[in-house]
Amino acid sequence: MSAEITESINATKTILVVDDFDDTRLLLRTWLQKKGYRVVEAANGNQAIAETESCRPDLIIMDVEMPELDGIAATRQIRTLADPEELPIVIVSAYAAEQFRDEALAAGCNEFVSTPFEPDKLEGLIDSLIK
Repeated sequence: MSAEITESINATKTILVVDDFDDTRLLLRTWLQKKGYRVVEAANGNQAIAETESCRPDLIIMDVEMPELDGIAATRQIRTLADPEELPIVIVSAYAAEQFRDEALAAGCNEFVSTPFEPDKLEGLIDSLIK
């Protein structure tokens, strides 16, 4: 499939990027937009819930450790709005300990990716989860 066709298909898909660090959101936003996705951002779990309700993203990339409401608690609340098949949630975090992974999966996230991540692998994961 050509890059132009892929970008036009992706442009109809919205990804919500949730992270309290501006630089991380900028990096992910820039990368995802180059892949043709529409990107919405939130800086904490409470904003993630509000954006989920208002923009109805096709996928969420969520950090774990954030102020106000962490990513795992936000995932639990988002799961009351949409199930994992309707709205995939990928936790991307520097917290690579198995306890965080297990807790995130139990909360309802679809996948847990530890940083630093390989862009090709994350792209493949996103493509496999977005419908």
